Amino acid sequence: MGIRTSLLAAPRRAAAGTTPGTTRPSGAGTAPPSRGRPATALVALLLTALVAVVAATLAVGGTEGRPDRLPYWYAAAWALFAAALLALRKVPRRAATVLVAAGGVALALTGLATAPRTSNDMYRYAWDGAVQASGVSPYAYPPNAPELERLREPWLFPRQADAHCADWTQIPTTAGDCTRINRPSVHTIYPPVAEGWFLAVHALSPPGTRYKPMQAGGALLAAATTGALLLALRRRDADPRRAALWAWCPIVPVAAVNDAHIDTLGVLLTVLALGATARPVRRGALLGAAVAVKLLPGLAVPGALARRTPREALRVLLPAVAVIVLAYLPYVVASGGGVLGYLPGYLQEEGYEPGSVRRFALLRLVLPDGAAGPAAIAAVLAVVVYVLRRGDRNRPWSGALLVTGTALLLTSPSYYWYALSVVALVALDGRWEWLAVPLAGLALYTGNAMGAGAHGNVLQATAYGAAALIIVTGAVVRRNTCGSTVDTLPPPCRT
Repeated sequence: MGIRTSLLAAPRRAAAGTTPGTTRPSGAGTAPPSRGRPATALVALLLTALVAVVAATLAVGGTEGRPDRLPYWYAAAWALFAAALLALRKVPRRAATVLVAAGGVALALTGLATAPRTSNDMYRYAWDGAVQASGVSPYAYPPNAPELERLREPWLFPRQADAHCADWTQIPTTAGDCTRINRPSVHTIYPPVAEGWFLAVHALSPPGTRYKPMQAGGALLAAATTGALLLALRRRDADPRRAALWAWCPIVPVAAVNDAHIDTLGVLLTVLALGATARPVRRGALLGAAVAVKLLPGLAVPGALARRTPREALRVLLPAVAVIVLAYLPYVVASGGGVLGYLPGYLQEEGYEPGSVRRFALLRLVLPDGAAGPAAIAAVLAVVVYVLRRGDRNRPWSGALLVTGTALLLTSPSYYWYALSVVALVALDGRWEWLAVPLAGLALYTGNAMGAGAHGNVLQATAYGAAALIIVTGAVVRRNTCGSTVDTLPPPCRT
């Protein structure tokens, strides 16, 4: 078997005083403390610069209303991120673990510095929490419904002296006033575990704190995900440096904390399900809860079922379904079919329904528009079957990454926070080339904010085409460098 290496794995060197075939002491294979100090200092310096750049991005780097400076700040942050990852390879494991955790916390805290800069989704979260706290189902009425007028707080419904809303965060309503809640005339789209989180944050929020509790919750979830990754990597004696792929990734403090996207809760539950437990019932329950946060974590389920017998698969699936049903039940009783909310309208609005196709950029390069959607579904199903039949049952995150990443590549969403799950799965798995997927989403989202909508198809194809090329190249290089088994998904190089 050939020697396997990885981007974040420190070079293996024989420990002093050992000979081939002897057992090395615990901690062997990492640089001695004296030789690791310069690398540790360098990583600390790069992390400090990364924190400063992310903080500056949020302070002066632009907003969705004025995004022209964002690409430069994002590029600087990702360059520092890559440099810090490379330098981390030479840091001893124990020091690396501390740096990963401390850097993740520091970056998460930067997201608390300002109001949301590039998304207004969080305002809907806060509204849904307040509606539930008043005893009303969040699926019952849209925000601008007169039945909820008594709940309108000035920070969510700012009063204007004229008919013009002040900035990009404010949206006109059908009643002629302004709100910070997006799509104020439609029902909420979020599943019940997400709604439970919104209610919990609202219940714990002191009066007058506005958006800060949601951001603090996002910081807590981001840091908890780092901790869960470190725990999962330690369980299988894997390199803890991989957790930096999540903890230091520049989209985490922006999307998970500053914009407080609920996707982060689904990511944490997915990491706990796939990496922190091997018990099928617990794994299924956690995956069910993740799906009931947002539907995308459902793409991780095939990885958990890889090479399982029907009986083993049921031990995962039945708890997952039970959690989803129990989570929905009280809301179904209160709102009936209204629990679907704006989901059908959202799919049409985003261009995923027949007749209004504006996604599937890569497939549309070679297929008619009408065939792109069905072809994407067929391709994702083929990957699911491949994972179920040939995936590694001991590495469920590997199949989950392949299915999730492929689905996002083929559907080409413009919301980069959808790929937060990819970032966490990359940290579990080590195949860093899949970080091209969130980068593609970030490029598309920023480009659209800068007015590239008229050239959206070209930008989609360019961004996700580049991501696909990076992923394929990484897979080829990894196979040629590390080798792979014949009957399973090719694992990442690992020490």
